[in-house]
Amino acid sequence: MRKLAMAIPAAVIAFAAAAPAMAQNEAPNGSFAGGRVEVLAGYDNVQDGGDGESEGREGFGYGGRIGYDFQNGNIVYGIDGELTDSTTKARSYNAVNAGDRLSIEAGRDFYVGGRLGYVITPRAMVYGKGGYTNARMESRYQATTTSENELIDKTNLGGFRVGAGLEYKLTPTSFVSAEYRYSHYGKLDGYDIDLDRHQLMAGLGIRF
Repeated sequence: MRKLAMAIPAAVIAFAAAAPAMAQNEAPNGSFAGGRVEVLAGYDNVQDGGDGESEGREGFGYGGRIGYDFQNGNIVYGIDGELTDSTTKARSYNAVNAGDRLSIEAGRDFYVGGRLGYVITPRAMVYGKGGYTNARMESRYQATTTSENELIDKTNLGGFRVGAGLEYKLTPTSFVSAEYRYSHYGKLDGYDIDLDRHQLMAGLGIRF
């Protein structure tokens, strides 16, 4: 996971180093200002960030993002809003009593926040982001003392998200993006589970 988490920051550094060589292929319009709409897809990992015995689970994240940016020279700042979902299921053992099983399925995720970027070429911008995230988690608790009773609960967890990424123009109005983001949701009520989330997401969008 640490290697995956470092993949995008490393790519951003490499891209910045290669920026002068790419100047020959500058986009006709170097502006990153205005509204944008984007579809997202990528790697999703939900795990217990506390001390409990657990197994992180990987899945596929997908959804959409809207935003608006302002530009002042090479500095770009704006707002983001996202709605995503996931196929990820996390499983934890010994959640309360030895041998008990707790499984958590990630559901819809709302996010709103801001981002601050720096234009490194007329085609490319690196940025950092942060904001509020609210994810729905469905928990299923199965006690070893019975195979008939299973407790099912859906909980909405609020937390924070930080991340960093790269946006690259394909044309003056279309772009691709890649970013790593970390989300922390805190403890799941009734269980010694402290949920963290790591994601590597790619996007395809238009600016208007």
